[in-house]
Amino acid sequence: MTHVLDITQTQEVLKSYGRPDGLSVESLLDEQWSGGLTYNDFLILPGYIDFSADKTILESKITKKITLKTPFISSPMDTVTETDMAISMALLGGIGIIHHNCSPEEQANMVRKVKKFENGFIVDPVVLSPTHTVSDVKAIKEKFGFCGIPVTETGKMHGKLIGIVTARDFQFHTDDASPLSEIMTTDLVVAKKGVTLTEANEILSSSKKGKLPIVDSEGNLVSLLARSDLLKNQSYPLASKAPDSKQLLVGAAIGTRPDDKDRLRLLVEAGLDVVVLDSSQGNSIYQIEMIQWIKQTYANLEVIAGNVVTREQAASLIAAGADGLRIGMGSGSICITQEVMACGRPQATAVYRVSEFAAKFGVPTIADGGIGNVGHIMKATALGASAVMMGGLLAGTTETPGEYFYREGQRLKRYRGMGSIDAMSNTSGEDGNAATKRYFSEGDTVKVAQGVVGNVVDKGSVRKFLSYLHTGVQHSLQDIGCRSLNEFHKAVADGTVRFEKRTAAAQSEGNVHGLHSFEKKLFS
Repeated sequence: MTHVLDITQTQEVLKSYGRPDGLSVESLLDEQWSGGLTYNDFLILPGYIDFSADKTILESKITKKITLKTPFISSPMDTVTETDMAISMALLGGIGIIHHNCSPEEQANMVRKVKKFENGFIVDPVVLSPTHTVSDVKAIKEKFGFCGIPVTETGKMHGKLIGIVTARDFQFHTDDASPLSEIMTTDLVVAKKGVTLTEANEILSSSKKGKLPIVDSEGNLVSLLARSDLLKNQSYPLASKAPDSKQLLVGAAIGTRPDDKDRLRLLVEAGLDVVVLDSSQGNSIYQIEMIQWIKQTYANLEVIAGNVVTREQAASLIAAGADGLRIGMGSGSICITQEVMACGRPQATAVYRVSEFAAKFGVPTIADGGIGNVGHIMKATALGASAVMMGGLLAGTTETPGEYFYREGQRLKRYRGMGSIDAMSNTSGEDGNAATKRYFSEGDTVKVAQGVVGNVVDKGSVRKFLSYLHTGVQHSLQDIGCRSLNEFHKAVADGTVRFEKRTAAAQSEGNVHGLHSFEKKLFS
């Protein structure tokens, strides 16, 4: 009969094993034993819970200088990220990277719209003069969606403020030719230059006005604050904002060809916060020279380089000055690079090897591709990624570009890889479009596809979907026993967090099985 030990000896017996249960991350990712791994090839072992899930902190860096409240980034794909997606991502604590499969002017205009959406102090508002007419205000409302417009003597910023025109001023006014001097509101509540954003918000809240002009000692207009932004602050406490202007953060992708320098100039003028150099294989002379040029020309602009999957690739881009790295080659749901080019790397192995190396130089990494659920987000961050870039996971949401259509009773949207022939056929620049530049095929007579076109089911609004991802990650951290992503990274590195490989049978066991039929509803 086996001798039964006293329960007071549990910790002592645990120590006798010599090591914790499960595998360390290095043992898990040892290619000599297991080859390259994907996210489905392993699990994270549970830890100890002594806190509630809502107390976990998801704050994480995506570049050396930019920190987000949530580790979520939308991919620069033309069926994923334009203005609406970028705004929603930023409001919910992430960031959207606007695609470049369009003209430079169109892309810059999308960046500008995101920056204008929630402004903090608006330093370049639309300004009119008293001789402008009601029709001018209506045209601005039609184009930009707002009509609370300050009126100065000169019709320009830094002119003497004499009034403001709002929707109430012309709502029932029938003569569009009337000058603003006849209808504008002149009884104004203003704040003096030097007021803090908190103080200005308090004045705006108590005044019950829609706009708060900020003036200097001589009454000249220097900036503006909007009540709509105050309301947004209350609704979206995690919003990603620039620390100085309080404008929403937004990124954009460019290629590495000469005409992309002109594109970047327009993006910077529009207020760009971070640029992503978009290439399927980032370790090239073109990208290295582009990083160096950007750092010399726009010293304060953060640069995310890539894509990379090896330490050697990462080393070249870090040495060139990259502020962040994008990891992944051929792992996306619509990507066929590994199949067609026989080049790439299983994503879990790629994320760990590059992240472990980049961390030595203080360069954050972004896992790009293969993110299909909350579990994949957790596994990518466990392997060292600071954030995840999502394309297919967000495709089909209301905020993605494109129209819905019905097929066999399901509401669908198109989703295409940037390496698809469909995307490569779009014309948007002198030196090729975003897709051909990304795959170095601008001059090819025959286009070789590295992506496909597909359809995805309607997921509803991304604002609700991201909230589900956020809550899911919080509960996963709770199960693992870590209160923050930063603590999670440290616990993986020191061996506290452990892992287990999964056989094909284990993967089957870990999914729904043994049922005649079922409904998989992820959130409510």
